[in-house]
This record gives sequence, structure tokens and C-alpha cells, in this order.
Amino acid sequence: MWRIFSQKKLEQQQRYVGKINYMKKFINENWFKIIVVGVLIGALGTHPYSYYQFTRWAMTICSVYLAYHYAEKEKKGWMWIFIALTILFNPIFPFYFAKNTWQVFDLLGTILLFTTFF
Repeated sequence: MWRIFSQKKLEQQQRYVGKINYMKKFINENWFKIIVVGVLIGALGTHPYSYYQFTRWAMTICSVYLAYHYAEKEKKGWMWIFIALTILFNPIFPFYFAKNTWQVFDLLGTILLFTTFF
């Protein structure tokens, strides 16, 4: 009886450790995307212009990385999507749109980044 109980307890601990290791791996692989998703969601509010400049830089860096990542994986569709986002959010030659238009782009960027988690 004791052996069965200790074996079940050990199996539960192994599953728990496996879940923790999975979350650590997920966060290590996606930490920058998680931050950028948070920044984009934050951009839906009202902030000083410097916040939106930071949003442009963060999204551009993340989009360049993801375009390169998908080019190496030979996923050309995703590569071109992130190249387009890089051009849209670039801080060097910025596009100027109304705030509500940028909110749509921020939401679109959030959704696209969120889909890369899976």
C-alpha cells in the first residue's frame, strides 16, 4: 500500500516538474515577444508620445527578429507578414496615422505576435 502511494506521489511530482520546465522553456524562448505584446496592449491607452516611440522601436526589433526566424524556417508567408510590420512600425521613416488607426495596427500586431506563441 505504501509503495503505491509513494509511486503516485512521485508521478505527481514528476508531472509538476515537467509543467514547470515547460513554462521555463516557453518564457525563455518568448520573453521579448511577451513584453512587446504587453507594450502593444498598453499602446491602446493614452500616453505621452515617447511611449509610442518606444512601441515603434520594440515592435520593429521584434518584427525583424521574427522575419529572420521565419525566413530560416522557410515559412515565407509569416516572413512577409513580419517584414510588413517592420515597415509599418519603423521608427526611422515613420508613417503618421490618426490615433484610432494606430490602435487598429497595435491590435493587429498583438494578435499576430500572440499567434507566434503556438
